[in-house]
This record gives sequence, C-alpha cells and structure tokens, in this order.
Amino acid sequence: MVPRCLIYAFVAAVLAAGCRTPRLIRDPEFAQVEQTVHQSWCHSGLVDAALPPAYPDWDGPRSVDEYVQIALWQNPGIQAARKRAEAAAYEVPVAASLQDPMLAVTIQPEPVQTAAGQQRSMLSASQKLPWFGKLETRALVAESQTDVARAHLAAVELTTVAQVKRAYYELYFLQQAIKVTQAEQQLLREIRGVAEARYATGRASQQDVLRADLELVHVENERIRLQQQLLSGRAKLARLLHVSPSAAVAALDELPAADIPGDLDWLHRQAVAARPELHAQLAILERDRRAVDLARLDYKPDVTVGLSWIDVADHGLSGVANGQDSLLLSAGVNLPVYHKRLDNSIRSAEAKAVAAAREYDALRDGTLEEVTDLFAQARSQQDLLTLFEQEILPKARQTFQVSSQAYQVGEVDFLQLLDNWRQLLRYEVNYHRLEAGLRQTIAALEKSIGGFGGPTGYSGTACYGYAAPSPLPFPCVSDSGDCPPGPCSEALPCQ
Repeated sequence: MVPRCLIYAFVAAVLAAGCRTPRLIRDPEFAQVEQTVHQSWCHSGLVDAALPPAYPDWDGPRSVDEYVQIALWQNPGIQAARKRAEAAAYEVPVAASLQDPMLAVTIQPEPVQTAAGQQRSMLSASQKLPWFGKLETRALVAESQTDVARAHLAAVELTTVAQVKRAYYELYFLQQAIKVTQAEQQLLREIRGVAEARYATGRASQQDVLRADLELVHVENERIRLQQQLLSGRAKLARLLHVSPSAAVAALDELPAADIPGDLDWLHRQAVAARPELHAQLAILERDRRAVDLARLDYKPDVTVGLSWIDVADHGLSGVANGQDSLLLSAGVNLPVYHKRLDNSIRSAEAKAVAAAREYDALRDGTLEEVTDLFAQARSQQDLLTLFEQEILPKARQTFQVSSQAYQVGEVDFLQLLDNWRQLLRYEVNYHRLEAGLRQTIAALEKSIGGFGGPTGYSGTACYGYAAPSPLPFPCVSDSGDCPPGPCSEALPCQ
C-alpha cells in the first residue's frame, strides 16, 4: 500500500506545476500597457504622459513618402491591427492542442469494506481524445481566422496610407492657397495705389479706392479662414502620425508629377488580385468552409481514456488479504445520437459559407465600380489640370495684365479690372485645388486596388504585415508562392 501522504504530495505537486506562473508576462508591450494603466489609476495628474509625443526634428516640409513611413511605423490603428493579427496567430496552436487532462481525488469518510481491505481513497486521471482529424480541422479554422486578421492588417495599412496622403495633399493645397492669396493681396494693394493716384489727379472717382479697400478686407478674411484650415489640417496629419497636434508638419512646395495608370483593365485585375479586403473575405470563406468540415466531424465520437488507482488498507475480511491497491483502466465515448442538432449545425455552417461567398461577390463588384469611378475622376482631373495649365491660367493672367494697363490710361473702368483680378485669383486657387485633388484621387485608387507597389509594399501579392518593427510570429502569405522583393520578403519568410 502506498502511504496516503504520498498521494497528497503527488496531487499538490501536480497542482503546483499547473499554476506555477499565472502572472508571467511574456509580451513586453503588455507589461508597458499594464504599468501605464496602473499609473493612470493611481496618479490622476499624469496628463503630460497621456499626450502624443512631440518631435521638433520633424518640423518643416517633408515628402509624403516620409510621412507615410512614419505612419506605418507608429500609427495606433496599425499597431492595434498588428497585435490582433499576432493574437490570432497564437490561437492556432491553441486550437490544435488537446484539452487539459482531468485529475480527481476521492476521499471516503466511511471506507468501503472489502475482503481485500478497506477502500479509503481513489485517485483517477482521464484524457479526452478527439476523433481523428478534429484537432487538425480546428487548427485550419484558426489559421484561416489568422489570415483574416493579416488581411485586415494590410487593409488598415493601406487605409492609413491613403488618409495620410489625403491629409498631406490637403495641407499642400492650403499652403498654396495662402501663398496665392497673399500674392494677389499684394497685387490688389498695387491696384489700389493706382486707383488712389488716379483719384488724386481727378481721373477716377473715390469709389474705386473704396472698392479696393473693401476687396482687401474680403481677401484678408479669406486668408484668415485658410490659415485656420491650415492649422486644422496639420492637426489631422499629426493625428495620423501619432505626434503632437502642435507639430509643424508641412508639405513640400512642389509635388512630383502625378502618374495615372492608363489601363483600366489592369486596374480591375490588380484590384481583384491584391485588395486586402477581398483577401480577407476569401479567408472568411475558407474559414467557414473548414467550419463545415468540423461540423461534419461532430458525427464522430470522441474517446475518453482514464486510469484510476484505489488505496486499499492492509487488513481485510479475508484471511489471505494483503492490502494490495487496485488499478483500473477505463475508456468511454460520447454518443452522437441527436442527429437533428448535428444536421442543423452542418446546415448553419454551410449557410455561413454561402453567405461569405456572396459577400465576396458583392465586395468584388463594389471594388470594380469604385476603381472605375476613381479612374474616371483621375482622368478628368488630369485633363482639367492640363486645360488650366495651357489655356485658362495663361489667358486669365494676360487678361488681367491688359485690363490693368488699360485702367491706367482710362480705357476700362475699375469694376472691370477688379472682376478680372477676382477671376485670376479664383482660377489660381482652383488650379491648386485640382492639383491636390488629383493626387488625393490617385491615393484613393491606390487603396482600392491594393497598392501600386509603393511604400506599403503591397503589390499584386498578398504579403501582410511587413511594416511591423520586428518580425511577427507568423509567415507572410503570397498567392503566387513567392513574396515580392522588398521589405516584405526581408521581414517575413514566405510560405
């Protein structure tokens, strides 16, 4: 007979082994988050620590690609999506693992008397073993969910890139509009000087000077409004970069030439092949399809095997009793006899898979429509921009110069000169509006087709999550089997 104290020592050792590190933190970022949350509750005055950091070295004009890289590195939305993908990847081995074994101890206050001796306690252990293929299928379902998270990460990256570019080009427009307004304001002051000189010599009425003064006030009001929008635009871009809203972010004074793909059919194929949202929907479809296989496996029983040990006392009723302990082996299965429940489970899984397929079709059709619309907008904006550069702006400047010279000699009135000046100001501002709008449309088109192969590294193949500051615990995924050259293939292995 094994002493009872050894039984209790064994049970205590098993329990201690299972609970030895409940508070161990394995993610350093979680440790930082936990510390920050604790400090926020215990020290309510830590306001400065809650504000986004300020980087004085970033003040001044920068290219849009620099801001895109900064956003990919530290935008909170991207970081959150990256952690969700990481969390989903860790769920794969969880789904592929067996459930914890069961350990039970039975103590009998009134021992059962047998011929071999009294049965005082019983120690049993059991393990549930799923039917062949169940664990593998569960792991495949979890892996498909990981693919969904990876695709969502790529979608968040592309969305953030498009938002950064839109905010950047809006900032560019506001900077140029302020410059144009200030230049035209100075030109209006010169016109007022001419009107005042003509009024002093009696060749013009005082109304010309008063109209010029009124127009100067109107232009100053417009400049103040643009300045307020500029500050708001800086705050929006700073939010996407996760920096202080007071950061003096700015766009360059000159933008590189806009490049619009000329083949709409290529854009359609690129969108279907590379848009992350479509890849996410395909991963959802694959997850639901594998869930159907898992539901069908519920018809197969699971096996539970067990081992029991009974502590028997030395003295029994039988004269030849030796108190030998009993050892029992057990095996059991669940009985999948409720076919109505199992059938409905399969039907539900199949319906979800069909719904995912139809949602993919709807998303694909919407993507093609969006790409076509954005392509038409970009081509139209480019044509208008060319028209402004070659026709409208040169003629507007020439018209104003001619009317200005004619006003000085009294051939046109001041109202006509002022109207020509207003048109020139409006055309110049609209030109920069078109210039920024074209690039914003291209940024939206880039997001819709899954990238042009620019800073996001997302071109043609679905290579998710490369922008992480360190390699993620899962490989990237490529439709063609090979990751494209660049940061994606350098950061993550390809499967």
